[in-house]
Amino acid sequence: MKKYFGLDLSLSFYAIHAGISNKLEKYGIDLVRIALAIVFIWFGALKIVGMSPAQALVEKTIFWFPPKVAVIGLGFWEVAIGLGLMVKRFVPYTLILLLLHMIGTFLPMVILTNICFDGSPLCPTMEGQYILKNLVLVAGALSVAGKYKLIS
Repeated sequence: MKKYFGLDLSLSFYAIHAGISNKLEKYGIDLVRIALAIVFIWFGALKIVGMSPAQALVEKTIFWFPPKVAVIGLGFWEVAIGLGLMVKRFVPYTLILLLLHMIGTFLPMVILTNICFDGSPLCPTMEGQYILKNLVLVAGALSVAGKYKLIS
């Protein structure tokens, strides 16, 4: 093995990698949980104060409620999800709210296809891409769910 300045860098790399991997294994799911919480609190707060870029999409999707009620109600739901994710003992219950919410976020892909797709189901519009990125939120939530069980 080559040594540089008296150091075996290949062993140093593996030691660094092992150290980082151990920390990620220990703290990774909590980082995902906190990141999800931040996203939900932020996006929910934007809806509550009327500054969400998704406002029109929410109004068209949840058409059975008055528009303002739909947007603000969804905003409070999202903030509640975010706050619930911050408190470890509430995480299992919060994940149920989160997954129910995610089902609703995909509703426009079915009922508003003209807004979500640009002529082909393989060409999502910006709104469609905004919705599809929720798959990452679902994957993160499922990862967190594996750590925070209702029954230990």
